[in-house]
Amino acid sequence: MRFRFFLLLSIALVALGGCKSQQSGSSSSSASSQSATAAPVVDFDGNKAYDMVKQQCDFGARVPGSAAHSKCAEWLEATLNEYCDTTIVQEAQVTTFDNKTLNIKNFVGSFNPANGDRILLLAHWDCRPWADNDPDPAKHNEPVMGANDAASGVAVLLELARLMKDKKPSIGVDILLVDAEDWGENENEDSWALGTQYWAKNPHVAGYNPRFGILLDMVGAKGAKFSKEIMSMEYARSTVDEVWEMAQQSGYGSYFDNAPGGAITDDHIVVNKMGIKCIDIIDMRPQSSTGFFDGWHTTSDTLEWIDPNVLKVVGQTVANVVYSYQ
Repeated sequence: MRFRFFLLLSIALVALGGCKSQQSGSSSSSASSQSATAAPVVDFDGNKAYDMVKQQCDFGARVPGSAAHSKCAEWLEATLNEYCDTTIVQEAQVTTFDNKTLNIKNFVGSFNPANGDRILLLAHWDCRPWADNDPDPAKHNEPVMGANDAASGVAVLLELARLMKDKKPSIGVDILLVDAEDWGENENEDSWALGTQYWAKNPHVAGYNPRFGILLDMVGAKGAKFSKEIMSMEYARSTVDEVWEMAQQSGYGSYFDNAPGGAITDDHIVVNKMGIKCIDIIDMRPQSSTGFFDGWHTTSDTLEWIDPNVLKVVGQTVANVVYSYQ
């Protein structure tokens, strides 16, 4: 994931015309706490999601063109086939900013495919080819393992798919796993999200028009907090408010910060530009020099960063949103 620009809180408040400040007080920080008013329809298992992060990392760094990428693609397709009503594999070639031709695969796993009333859930599954943010310059040409960026988002969506197999939601749901997101350069916004750009031009269903989309990016690291990403607020404020309110109702208000965060160039920008409201649930850290967790685009983005409790918080919140449409 790419860092387009990161705004300090005071600037962000002006840009948004003043968002609600963080609510104080009563929200529990426990990942196991749930809404006092209603039990969840499904119980998201953070440990199972953690195991799916580990499975991806066991393949190695999933850089397009690598053996690890090919093996992970086979596993993703098999897993979606096991859980989903239908699975579509998009195979394509894309050209990178440095004139490499990549063979990529996007995956779409769908539930209730005949239902025209749908929600889109997405994450990228590839890894960055270079650890160009590593504190050791000697490691800048090594690939990133991508436990948090982006195996965490994929793992949450696969665990949601497992739950939806056993307890079908009433609404249609599409899980989109996109490739070649992280082969970009910071000065070139269009060099990121190549798999999503391909899907946007070639959607898996003609005229695809879900209610909204939710992108998960870097949703598993210890110490994570999810503020309201500015471009999500600009394009899809009502969806941001819906998800953050659900997090509050689910007992996760201390993880989902009502204050605005930075503005990120990510897959959701492409989705919004094709006319689908889409938000980004992403861990932004203004105290960090990069604006993200310390392992971002380094060789240390490994399993040691991943907290099953954080995976639980995000997965349960998204599950509660999906199952609220009954």
